[in-house]
Amino acid sequence: MIFTRKDISLDALRERNKNTMSEWLGIEFMEIGEDHLKARMPVDHRTIQPLGYVNGGAFCALAETVGSMAANMCLDANKYVAVGLDINANHLRPATKGFVTATASPFHLGRTTQVWEIKITNDEGHLCCICRLTMSVIEKKVS
Repeated sequence: MIFTRKDISLDALRERNKNTMSEWLGIEFMEIGEDHLKARMPVDHRTIQPLGYVNGGAFCALAETVGSMAANMCLDANKYVAVGLDINANHLRPATKGFVTATASPFHLGRTTQVWEIKITNDEGHLCCICRLTMSVIEKKVS
């Protein structure tokens, strides 16, 4: 298990995303695996562009949401936080209905950076978008 946070459940992830862009876009966390985190997003008026395809920015928002949450689940939340440093997305196929599902898996879990791969598929399991998300691991500021 790559996730060191034992206090995290799907319900806790859903609660953490209340009143955020993730909630507005309808992003739902679906599965916490041994080495991945999975979430889905509806293809609807909030996430499509004028041609009826999922907007590339919505794909990126989904990827950063699931990747960022996964990155932070690998850290001691009392000492560190992971924040987005870079995201790259290749849009491979349009999605026009149902849901798109993102699965985040790590390439690298380092002391100061993490690199995540996020694959986004449609309801038929076809790959629609592949993202690479680099996270900066920083010490949490004491207030």
